[in-house]
Amino acid sequence: MLTKVTIAKKLTASSDKAWEAISKIGRLDIWFPSIATCRVEGDGVGAHRYMTLHRGGEITDRIVDINPTRRRLTYQRVRSPFPVTSYKGTVEVFESFDSRAIVVWTVDFESDPENSATVAEALRTGIGAGVNGMEKDL
Repeated sequence: MLTKVTIAKKLTASSDKAWEAISKIGRLDIWFPSIATCRVEGDGVGAHRYMTLHRGGEITDRIVDINPTRRRLTYQRVRSPFPVTSYKGTVEVFESFDSRAIVVWTVDFESDPENSATVAEALRTGIGAGVNGMEKDL
């Protein structure tokens, strides 16, 4: 079953500052309370991001697109402890009328129907906490 989860938040940081942080593709261990470690190998498109979770489990993302003009980063999750068969994340930064960042994080994933609601809720909670952590870090 294909499912889409979107988290959007207006930050106190500027859109330039938020995009700069997101485009560097690291620091998820600082932003996300569930992530214990995050390391990046490579630079830009094709780079890999390796993460371990506090509760156990490993995640690997491959960066598939970085578009500075549109302030959009897209990644493919190639290793995950979650019951998904495909997972694509997109993080976008928009500028509000007062120059503050609006971060929109969207995940499209595929899973068995009995798992989709549980995975979607875990993503809403986890990504929401990560965006809040990013705001505190910035």
